[in-house]
Amino acid sequence: MSEAREYDVVVVGSGGGAMTGAFLAQKAGLSTAVVEKTSLLGGTSAYSGGACWLPGSAVQQRAGIADSTESAREYLRAILVEPDETRIEAFLAHAPELVAELEADPALDFEWLPFPEYYDAPGRVSFGRSIQPTNVKRGDLPPEVGGLVRPPVERDRLGEGGRNTLSGGQALIARLLDGFLREGGTVLTELPVTGFVLDGDRVGGVAAMTPEGPVEVRARRGVLLAAGGFEGNAALREQHGVPGDVAWTMAPAGTNTGEPIEAAAAIGAATDYRGVGWFCPGLEQPDGGGSFTLGFRSGLMVDQRGQRYANECLPYDRFGREMAAAPDRIPSWFVFDSREGGRLPAIAMPEGDPAAHLEAGTWVRADSLAELAGLIGVPPEVLSSTVERFNGFCASGVDEDFGRGADEYDTFFAGGEGPNKALTPCDQAPFYAARFVLSDLGTKGGLVTDEHGRVVRPDGTPIAGLYAAGNSAASVFGAVYPGPGAPLGSAMVFASLAVHDLRA
Repeated sequence: MSEAREYDVVVVGSGGGAMTGAFLAQKAGLSTAVVEKTSLLGGTSAYSGGACWLPGSAVQQRAGIADSTESAREYLRAILVEPDETRIEAFLAHAPELVAELEADPALDFEWLPFPEYYDAPGRVSFGRSIQPTNVKRGDLPPEVGGLVRPPVERDRLGEGGRNTLSGGQALIARLLDGFLREGGTVLTELPVTGFVLDGDRVGGVAAMTPEGPVEVRARRGVLLAAGGFEGNAALREQHGVPGDVAWTMAPAGTNTGEPIEAAAAIGAATDYRGVGWFCPGLEQPDGGGSFTLGFRSGLMVDQRGQRYANECLPYDRFGREMAAAPDRIPSWFVFDSREGGRLPAIAMPEGDPAAHLEAGTWVRADSLAELAGLIGVPPEVLSSTVERFNGFCASGVDEDFGRGADEYDTFFAGGEGPNKALTPCDQAPFYAARFVLSDLGTKGGLVTDEHGRVVRPDGTPIAGLYAAGNSAASVFGAVYPGPGAPLGSAMVFASLAVHDLRA
């Protein structure tokens, strides 16, 4: 690609927000190119469960749940801190419109996903209001679509291909890509963006790098930057105070290193890094990586002193922030017993092989709690006392320290047989401890945008031709994670709003 290419719209990135914007732009008659750094499309979105927090749509109405734009507004008002009301209202107003527009196309189909929201607050919908794309068979897709979608994380990390049934995030990316290519869209892979092409004070395209040298991909209407955050860049993480580590992030290896955000800042874009990130407890892998973990069914998490410090069944972002609150919590140790045959009593993506964990020391096993304490370096009497107190809560059904089991989220994944199904005693030898680190689903600080998805300067004026969505932009939710699918839902909405502005 030695010559410059020109399109109406250039979309940088290929996650849920990027592909929503690309699909809608191409379908509206704007020639659109997706510029992706790697050889596969989907980024962290392809690893996700595909949940989309898009309140008030016909999908929730078909499911008969008590969702509405009004209740979502009430919920956000209760949980957000100093929100940008204009952007919140734009999100709430456009979410159902976006779903209707997507579902009007034969490539897109959604269903309600039971999954509790993350805060007990006014406006919360029991079992959640998130929706997800329906599964799609690889054989029902054009071969070029299936070949471009990034596999699920547990296969991608091993260099394996995707499954025959694409679900969750793979289904979302595949369906959007199917529609995009059908409408004549262009995909340019293995093309890392290094900066922007300027026509005066207007963004007129992107500069990128190929093995043969630099190239330009020009945009007559504008550039939509939806290339993820900077979780893969250790220096930027440190600069902006993001806890955790590059090795522990859930982003695909080599991605989301923040160059497009830095390039936008260099041409005058305002930035806001206060939201920090979307966090989760990460099961440390033998290779030093982290695995997104949720849904603890039994067991208890202890710090480096051998003490509990939070409700283990908290929503993952909230637990991750508890981990980050004190230096002796990273790493933590998750202590569990043998009631599930030595498997981790939680959902970890990927979990890994228990034997490999034990060999690497990321898990340890012992016949007694005192021996286990020695293996993880905590005082035996403290760990024994902590487990004894926890087991007492299991017998009474009340976690007097952290309230585990009091919220519907706590019990959603649990199946205990005691008075509180989120509290199962840790009393069946041998005992295990798994090392946990602070993982993330991405950073959430970045470019400041307005209600149209336009990137703005510090004085609030838009940079002509430049838009941003997803983790490339500062989150509309600030430091709060409202519920399952909030990252994808907000990315999709603001990408769509950007396209609406581009079409005007």
